[in-house]
Amino acid sequence: MTAASLENWLAANQQYLTHALAEVRALLEQRTAASSAAEPAQTTSAPAITSVPPAIETLCQLFGLTPFERQIVLLCAGVELDARFASLCATLHGDPRQPYATFSLALEVLPEAHWTALYPDSSLRRWRLVEVGSSEGLTRSPLRIDERVLHYLTGGDHLDERLAALMTSVAAAEPLVPSHQALAERLVAIWAQTAVGQTLPVVQLCGADSSSQRAIAARACAILGLNIHALSTQVLPTDPRELEALMRLWEREAALSQSALLLDCQGTADAARSQAISHLVETLNSGLILISQERRRPDIRPLITQDVRPPTLHEQQSLWQSALAPVGIELNGAVTPLVSQFNLNAPKIRSVCIEALGHLGREKEVEEREKGKGEREKESPLHPSPFTLHPSPFELQTLLWDICRVQTRPHLEDLAQRIEPKATLDDLVLPELQKQLLREIAVHVRQKLTVYEDWGFASKSARGLGISALFAGLSGTGKTMAAEVLAQTLRLDLYRIDLSSVVSKYIGETEKNLRRVFDAAEQGGAILLFDEADALFGKRSDVKDSHDRYANIEVSYLLQRMEAYQGLAILTTNLKTALDTAFLRRLRFIVQFPFPDMAQRAEIWRRIFPETTPTKGLDVEKLARLNVSGGNIRNIAVYAAFLAAEE
Repeated sequence: MTAASLENWLAANQQYLTHALAEVRALLEQRTAASSAAEPAQTTSAPAITSVPPAIETLCQLFGLTPFERQIVLLCAGVELDARFASLCATLHGDPRQPYATFSLALEVLPEAHWTALYPDSSLRRWRLVEVGSSEGLTRSPLRIDERVLHYLTGGDHLDERLAALMTSVAAAEPLVPSHQALAERLVAIWAQTAVGQTLPVVQLCGADSSSQRAIAARACAILGLNIHALSTQVLPTDPRELEALMRLWEREAALSQSALLLDCQGTADAARSQAISHLVETLNSGLILISQERRRPDIRPLITQDVRPPTLHEQQSLWQSALAPVGIELNGAVTPLVSQFNLNAPKIRSVCIEALGHLGREKEVEEREKGKGEREKESPLHPSPFTLHPSPFELQTLLWDICRVQTRPHLEDLAQRIEPKATLDDLVLPELQKQLLREIAVHVRQKLTVYEDWGFASKSARGLGISALFAGLSGTGKTMAAEVLAQTLRLDLYRIDLSSVVSKYIGETEKNLRRVFDAAEQGGAILLFDEADALFGKRSDVKDSHDRYANIEVSYLLQRMEAYQGLAILTTNLKTALDTAFLRRLRFIVQFPFPDMAQRAEIWRRIFPETTPTKGLDVEKLARLNVSGGNIRNIAVYAAFLAAEE
């Protein structure tokens, strides 16, 4: 509805409501006139109904109100909108202290009265169109119109304040990428084919990208002409009565404002909240869309599940182009490495570009584009663009890469430790074979877009596209340092996950922990270093009980996620022979870290001390006779430095 047509409808609705109230007021006046012999006021003919029905008529149609129930709603509305109603009610009650409507008064005055309008399951009470006070009996208690219903009758379009405290409106986003637009249209088709009067099927959008899920849901509802409001399950009442009250309020709101509910199931839920979610999903009688990372298993009501994947690589390239091209920046291939490494959606790409343009001195251009939304001022010789910075592709790529890296850092404080990489390949004392394997790992990470997408290898098989490696060797032989070297070389974040702490004795918890790790790291493709692989990757056990079966499931799940992970996943073990060979075959790289020989130990001693450390007279050849690993050499060097500093 345009602004002009809305204004015309509001005027027509006000006129129609005024006449409808006058008709009810006339009934009250007739009753008072009958007792006082006064002449009742005359009413005019009803205004014509426009193409968009007045609110009172729509209300009656939505909730199936009888003529008597319609008059009760108008009676209660009149008490709030017209002071004469209160006076008439007090007169008919014979008590100036009762200037309000009651069921008793309605049954006495209004035509076509029926007792069923008082039933708890009647439309008036089930949908809380009117509220019954508790000071007197049912028929003599004050009867008041619900505030949201009153605003609706007068043309107001505001979310019920009891719902507004829990819900947020979801606006339709900018145009979606084609793959997400297709999902939105699929959702539209699912709901559009539902017969009138039938409950809309529940749609479940699954994946780690909640912002894309919201955007898809909002776009689908916009196409269908529906509003959409989001409710987090974290604020969902667990008390059955409170939950039931919330559901009735929402069902009424959904009908009044033509809205669908987006239930955000992201995050953990205890048993009580899970039960509340299930009850809502099974019984809510309105359009419902769930967004979650994990698929919900329906109890009775069928769920239609759609997986929401990140934008494709080509879609991400287009998003980068559309975000930067309007301000005159030529990409010239600068985003190809970004698309290969970072799995970003449209809002995240826009956020990165805004920050990058800020670094380049283009804040004003960003603000104008965000405000203008297509109303950009045309450039002319008299009004040239004030932005003249033209970064080179390398400068642009470096800037965008660093911003992407920071913005996509996962929140894994309780499951992982971020390691700031400082070591380089030159700092690593290893045989050339091992160094060459590390270089090859880096090549696979850098060139995966070219090989998988441009050269088509991804279309040949969906398995084994993740880059996984096993670093095997005794403690202190350089496994963690090698991971640091790769992180430094590839300019990626490194997260160390101790598998012994991730593995849980509770069935299913290990998979949840691993899912959190991979889902959180997926956007930025950080390097994941899983320490103590022995804790999970021991020899495959015979299935003797449920715990054995779930242990094998956990191993399979980790391998499956590693194979699908777009970043680099590294396992470490002190004893390669303790691992099942069937698991080892699924790893792309296996790097054996040997215990350093005397020559290598001497080289480690030479490199372990910073240049500013006073090491004159230090005999590294003699120190190399100590049969210790590189990690122990570092600990000895640091300890000795403190003792020397004290002397």
